[in-house]
Amino acid sequence: MNVKPKLALTRRLFLASAPFGLAGCASSGRNLSGASLMSAFSGTYGDMEDNGIMVPGIDTSTVDPRFLRQTVEYTGRQSPGPIVIDTPNRQVYLVGSGRKATRYGCGVGRSGAEFRGNGYIGRTAVWPHWAPTKNMLAVMPERYGPVRGGMAGGINNPLGARALYLYRDGHETNYRIHGTTEPQTIGTAVSSGCIRMFNHDVIDLHKRVSAGARVVVIQSGSVMSA
Repeated sequence: MNVKPKLALTRRLFLASAPFGLAGCASSGRNLSGASLMSAFSGTYGDMEDNGIMVPGIDTSTVDPRFLRQTVEYTGRQSPGPIVIDTPNRQVYLVGSGRKATRYGCGVGRSGAEFRGNGYIGRTAVWPHWAPTKNMLAVMPERYGPVRGGMAGGINNPLGARALYLYRDGHETNYRIHGTTEPQTIGTAVSSGCIRMFNHDVIDLHKRVSAGARVVVIQSGSVMSA
């Protein structure tokens, strides 16, 4: 399979984002830009093969550093293990030991903006199947009609490389963390979907968690209170 060219993302300024301290986490001390930033993350976001599918690399020099995977100080009240989703600041935290957390950037879809509180990962999928909803078919039949029966997993599938499905009280919530075919939307609010991440990042998160992992979704306030 041929390697696709690296994806370039447009730099975005998020003036409304809370400072790291208010979010309950602090940066790991990296203060990089331009070529230094691209070099520091080249091993993290380069071309990679996953289960026979080629995931194209990302030009990290054009991405706001707040949305690139890195280790940060964690000052919240959660013990190691849970995933904390900070929807206002478009960030996902996996709380680790030693008051540390792995922080990822995310895009928040309409469904992602509606859920709040606690849940858990009930199941996961590698290169998941996807099908448009009835509403999608009704609103944009010309776009989604050809795939009304669903799409097999692959690089063009809207759910990307992984899906982690959130459950509550034994029932699936239709809320999920997943990859994306639109990496330029990481760090933004989007019209559809739930919590989308770079494919590189959702693959990494999937490796670190398993079914049963707790999830805390914050729609306001800060990670510090979670």
